[in-house]
Amino acid sequence: MSPRTATATHRRGRKASAPPAPTATATTYREALREAHREAMRRDPRVFLMGEDVGRYGGAFAVSLGLLEEFGEDRVRDTPLSEAAFTGAGIGAAMRGMRPVVEIMTVNFSLLALDQVLNNAATLRHMSGGQLSVPLVIRMTTGAGRQLAAQHSHSLEGWYAHIPGLRVLAPATLEDARGMLWPALQDPDPVVIFEHGSLYNLSGHLPADPGPVDIERAAVRRSGTDVTLVAFGGTLGKALTAAESLAAQGISAEVVDLRVLRPLDDATIMESVARTHRLVVVDEAWRTGSLAGEVSARVAEQAFFELDAPVERVGAVEVPVPYAQHLEEATLPQVPGIVAAARRAVGEDG
Repeated sequence: MSPRTATATHRRGRKASAPPAPTATATTYREALREAHREAMRRDPRVFLMGEDVGRYGGAFAVSLGLLEEFGEDRVRDTPLSEAAFTGAGIGAAMRGMRPVVEIMTVNFSLLALDQVLNNAATLRHMSGGQLSVPLVIRMTTGAGRQLAAQHSHSLEGWYAHIPGLRVLAPATLEDARGMLWPALQDPDPVVIFEHGSLYNLSGHLPADPGPVDIERAAVRRSGTDVTLVAFGGTLGKALTAAESLAAQGISAEVVDLRVLRPLDDATIMESVARTHRLVVVDEAWRTGSLAGEVSARVAEQAFFELDAPVERVGAVEVPVPYAQHLEEATLPQVPGIVAAARRAVGEDG
């Protein structure tokens, strides 16, 4: 519209309409995590981030890029290469009233801090009769599928979900990546957040102010009637893709995203099994001693008579994760394996 036309329209009393304000912004999983940190640090001066390369380098996975420039070195702290030391420092800061976010580069490195997490962070509130709280958030990258060989491809969420005194989260969507950090910082107990490495480039749209998300309950990501697919973290996308494939074959699959690994939301799982009467649990970890085994056991204990078929588990082959891409893919849960397990559960395995 030319300036003359716009002026004429205004004089006739009909103002030119402004373009609608955007309701959502394009973003990635990585950027959603970064905005969650930015929001928390703006809302609460006690919140600070510490870890290896989180400052000047912007984080090993670029989650903290730009935060040092915005918040300064007191609140974005590069640490020495000692997971035990800086995790312990985070525990001490939390006990003194701060709200630290500790970034451990990858889950395998967290084993160097396991004594701090298990023997200190998880126990102090309980050993002190509630006198000491450890409102600490520990973030770490987990999972395989990126050709990083055996030492950098662990999926140890189930190990941490085994520990009383911790809350364990696994955001698999943009909404959860953006909204889980703030409520986690309000928890008087330590919270461990697992970010699957394959998700950092996940893209989509989020509202400008999406708000916090529930860190108590699982989420039903797709409704269905024939079989329940339980997944979390890096396996959620595969489960949803498998559900689409199953739908094309006339099988209606419900997809439950655990997202809270400790404490498990038994109610949502049992409600889904009561609707579908069949269960497939997808877990990138090795089958033996896995979180998939725990979910299966709970369903057997609480909803056995709802089941019309044995529980199916889809997990990793029990070998150290190979480096070669074709071998790595062969060891991990993939969509065809999930589809085959679901077909077995419904009695259509061909």
